Amino acid sequence: MNRVLDNPLYYLDNFEQVLRWISERYDDLLMAEERDFFGAYASLPRSSRALLVRMVMRKGTLFRASKLVYGEIGNTHDAALPLVQLGLIEADPLLTLEQLFELLQKPEISQVFQLPATLRALRKADQLAALQTQYHASQRYSSWCAGSTDHCYRNLIQPLCDRLRLIFFGNFYQDWTEFVLSDLGIYQYEKVDFSPAARGFRNRRDIDDFLALHHCHERLNEGEDYTSVIADLPACAEDNEWLRSRRHKFLFQIAQQLEKQQDWPGAYQLYADSQYPGARARAVRVLEKDGQMAAAHALLQRAMLAPESAAERQQLLRVAPRLARALGQPKPAPVPQAQPQRIDLQLAPPAEPSYVELVVRDHLNQPTAPVYYVENALINSLFGLLCWEAIFSPIPGAFFHPYHRGPADLHSADFQRRRSSQFDSALAQLDDGRYRQTILANYAAKTGIQSPFVYWEALDQHLLTLALDCIPPLHLRRAFERILSDVKANRSGFPDLIQFWPGERRYTMIEVKGPGDRLQDNQLRWIEYCAEHQMPIAVCYLQWAA
Repeated sequence: MNRVLDNPLYYLDNFEQVLRWISERYDDLLMAEERDFFGAYASLPRSSRALLVRMVMRKGTLFRASKLVYGEIGNTHDAALPLVQLGLIEADPLLTLEQLFELLQKPEISQVFQLPATLRALRKADQLAALQTQYHASQRYSSWCAGSTDHCYRNLIQPLCDRLRLIFFGNFYQDWTEFVLSDLGIYQYEKVDFSPAARGFRNRRDIDDFLALHHCHERLNEGEDYTSVIADLPACAEDNEWLRSRRHKFLFQIAQQLEKQQDWPGAYQLYADSQYPGARARAVRVLEKDGQMAAAHALLQRAMLAPESAAERQQLLRVAPRLARALGQPKPAPVPQAQPQRIDLQLAPPAEPSYVELVVRDHLNQPTAPVYYVENALINSLFGLLCWEAIFSPIPGAFFHPYHRGPADLHSADFQRRRSSQFDSALAQLDDGRYRQTILANYAAKTGIQSPFVYWEALDQHLLTLALDCIPPLHLRRAFERILSDVKANRSGFPDLIQFWPGERRYTMIEVKGPGDRLQDNQLRWIEYCAEHQMPIAVCYLQWAA
């Protein structure tokens, strides 16, 4: 049975599941307004509850009864009356002219305002502009549309329901469609043991800080000056790393905008205040652009003593020669660059347009040495399958609800540290040979379940077997350790292709560059890392034959 197709009230069940979940796990964090809503909602007849949820799940807060016709609800006006009596929705609300235009269609506008033929022919936006000079005051819907048998309602609890959605999901980018996609089998999710100690929001301050951050984002996106927005940024609790990381990312994003505007002092200050990955290197660049070479050089020297990542070190090494030259100092000694195997190919252009990676794959492929186009999919997937239990460990702040694609703190600086024992246990299997069985068992048991690392569509049993036969466990360990050192940066940049020699139990990763293409920074870092750890890697440069 498909619950979505067979149950017309599936959306009501989903909403009430959220209410039960929050009541069971977050009752001690709820405010009086939220508790009152839970009580009022429970007292409503089913048709009224269904109508309210339909409003909550639709865009906007203003609705006409004629646009809220659902067979499972029945008479919309009758269902709305209890909602009005409890103050959950407002009947016949005051509307601006702009709001009225959002509710009416063009023929209705012409009728309501008795538009002459010259105005009827205009676009709706032009009609609005023409009428704005005459209608300034708000009026009730019934006044605007005198004689209409339709009704208008305003949803008064949308902000409260958005807050409940946040408490449930732990973010604002997931919405009620998650339930439908799950019910239809489009998405499957790992079942995590949600103990009371592992809940996402620990106290009301966490919820309020998240909401404050979100509202600051909205204000900035609406064009408000960044100084007033920053003044209202919540400090966020020191012991809530995932929430603080969101704050630092927001500062980083504002700094990027100021840098584009060439506001060097403003950008520098925000980069300096942000602990988001890359902020310190950007601060060096901004000081350089502002002509503060000595300050930039001093910050660079401090950063080079303990780079936060390979990505930061790479960026600092690029800036160092320029700063030295500007200050009249000796040029730093060049850092030796990794020299991967080079493959030069000159091939005839394909008859049909094709990606260069696929052209090279097909050219190099042999029956005894198959080549696969895997890019970031293979190594990440092997990591995700081996470390499945560690990734989905129900630690505090990691999972909020049953509809998670991965931990909420995946990109936090302490992602690995908070699960160090679980990751150590998983990687230890690479030392005693158990890793193969674990990877294959999880591939069989978890297929299709959402994961931030596993690319199910790119995997099959044959590819997995080849990889496990040909990639030494030490090489897998080195790759997995690098992923864990900086999940955000190191999940990408893998070579495009991998070639296996099953008879010799060996492999080579191959990055493909077409005419005029060059290696990207994250690719260069993976090449350097692989060369350092004797992991076979090559760069193939393809040119088209004349």
